[in-house]
Amino acid sequence: MSVYPWVAAYAFRRHATYWLGAVAEAVTNTMFGFVRAWIVLALWGARPALGGYDAADAVTFCFLTQALIGPVQVFGGLELTQRIRSGDVAIDLHRPVDLQGWWLADDLGRAGAALLLRGALPTLAGALAFDLRLPGPAGWAAFAVAVVLAVVTGFGLRYLVALAMFWLHDDRGLQAVALVASMFFSGMLLPLVAFPGWLGTLAQALPWAALIQVPADVLLGRYQGAELAAAYGFQALWAVVLLGAGRALTAAARRRLVIHGG
Repeated sequence: MSVYPWVAAYAFRRHATYWLGAVAEAVTNTMFGFVRAWIVLALWGARPALGGYDAADAVTFCFLTQALIGPVQVFGGLELTQRIRSGDVAIDLHRPVDLQGWWLADDLGRAGAALLLRGALPTLAGALAFDLRLPGPAGWAAFAVAVVLAVVTGFGLRYLVALAMFWLHDDRGLQAVALVASMFFSGMLLPLVAFPGWLGTLAQALPWAALIQVPADVLLGRYQGAELAAAYGFQALWAVVLLGAGRALTAAARRRLVIHGG
């Protein structure tokens, strides 16, 4: 068995082990889903068809966002940050595997466990309480592809932030900036289609849009045919760019570690 599928499978088992904590987080996400749903219903009551969404689209977006918090890790980073701070990354760099590939496989396994344990409850609760706009089997399949691309893109962003620890003594400021950017530009707080003018155009062109907004629009059926392929292409492009930047920064970090005798 190749090492990367093994790492992903092990990460899935490790994160799925703490299922009770994951269920508690799912309950919290569900409660916030209801709070956000009531807020957007008031907003869409005052501004019907805002951004091309109707009220059902907006409420569906709320619960979908809460379901994706865990898989795309909107609020979190990578364990790699702590390993760089402690110096344990030297062990990682001596493994006969690619550092970036190892942590990507680990993150995919984590995301799978999070989607299973934290994604179902908000969606189910929202569907029972509201008239959500949920697709058929083909729509769910298209959404699954978008979620995988969202996880890889999110990993690319968080990997770059983690590697900054090779140069920073304290990463809390950078982590705070990354958190705010992720929440604001991903659609976590409000659908990006509701952003006015140039701000909306900019937000939907940035990589964070690939985390929440694009998967949500895929689920809502706003992309069909060539538009769906273009949405996937947008996510894939940012994933490739970020992973490429991460690979270049990994090489620079390795040289820096050797220079300092690590």
